[in-house]
Amino acid sequence: MPDVLFIKTSSLGDVIHHMPALTEARARRPDARFAWVVEEAFAPLVRLHPALDLAIPVAARAWRLAPHRPATWRNMASFRHALRARPFDEIVDTQGLFFKSALIARYAQGRRHGYDAKSIKERAASWLYDVRHCVEWNQHAVARNRALTAQALGYAPQGPPDFGLDRSRLAGPATAPYGVLLHATARRDKEWPEADWRTLAAALGASVDLAVPFGTEAERRRAGRIASATPRARVPEREPLDRVARLIAGASFVVGVDTGLLHLAAALGVPLVAVFSATEPALTGPVGVGPIAVLGGMGAPPSVAEVLDAVRRIGMS
Repeated sequence: MPDVLFIKTSSLGDVIHHMPALTEARARRPDARFAWVVEEAFAPLVRLHPALDLAIPVAARAWRLAPHRPATWRNMASFRHALRARPFDEIVDTQGLFFKSALIARYAQGRRHGYDAKSIKERAASWLYDVRHCVEWNQHAVARNRALTAQALGYAPQGPPDFGLDRSRLAGPATAPYGVLLHATARRDKEWPEADWRTLAAALGASVDLAVPFGTEAERRRAGRIASATPRARVPEREPLDRVARLIAGASFVVGVDTGLLHLAAALGVPLVAVFSATEPALTGPVGVGPIAVLGGMGAPPSVAEVLDAVRRIGMS
């Protein structure tokens, strides 16, 4: 039985965009065992994928924040030892970044696959692979992940992407309808104005309950201000990603900026409205089987009226 190791550590959107590659790999290589090196915060979400046999958490973000601490070096050494203790037949790095993923691939035992120098963002990363594959740049991230994985494992991608997540199972018993507002993003240029979020919350709150999740303390405060626009909005406690996935799976609709949780909503098939202002939707936009409305684009965020109209079009039930 072949053992395959995937390396896609972060960010959340990148991790979700790799899930269809895992689904397809399981279907095409049912005899294989699949492991995945992923940033520790995202491991609970990755473990929800039914095709995965083993999630291997890595604390790379914490290492970068404290690179000179003895505890960091001990943690790094422990991770390398654990990774090398189990040999793999094939190692597939769909991240393609030198420090973030290619060096991790070098720690592992097995034949290392990655993008070639013309297909990769950081060309130096391609030096660390045993097998280098040519993958078309000008396509969506989901398609690139599937293409590299297919070349590494010996098949051709077929059919639409399947993220492998079961919305109905994650959502649990039916509840009163509610929407989720995903205002938080790590990049300020991706944000939608807080005043617009408040106006949107007040308008939507006239007919449906709302949840406004957050990640950081600053985002918690902003979530509170957005939620204060209507008595029907709440700010849920911060929880691990598997529980956040359940919150999103149970929603009637999602409105969000270009952030990882928006891609999670798309992967689950939840009706969503994507608000873009600083990135190109054609390359990193949400992909899924549910109704999706993509508004705005590079330097051109949508208005509140446009977002409200899109929410009504995709349905609020």
